[in-house]
Amino acid sequence: MSFSGKYEVESQENYDAFMKLIGIPDDQIEKGRDYKYTAEIVQNGNDYIWSQIYPGFTLTNKFTVGQESDLETMGGKKFKATVRQEGGKLVVDFPKYSHSSEIVGGKLVETSVAGGLTFKRISKKVA
Repeated sequence: MSFSGKYEVESQENYDAFMKLIGIPDDQIEKGRDYKYTAEIVQNGNDYIWSQIYPGFTLTNKFTVGQESDLETMGGKKFKATVRQEGGKLVVDFPKYSHSSEIVGGKLVETSVAGGLTFKRISKKVA
């Protein structure tokens, strides 16, 4: 299944608690809570350019599934990780949490887990 497209957040579960748990500052949590976060994904086979667009800030990670890549967290920390494909999901271990992305019913479903807390973001395709 292709991830390519532009997606806008439709709903989020456990946003505040999860962001606090992974160390995002309160002012950034406040700004991001009701913002219509957008993800722009360009997929070419196993190569991805994944941009997350926040208020006044865009984070872009480029990676190839199955190869170690230089990635960056929402908090600006750089790290090395290998994005894996498990079934139809893309899975990666960030320094403080595990993250998976999948397309379900044409929507981008992102799930992050840390310390027994699950954050889920569902985005509708807009382009």
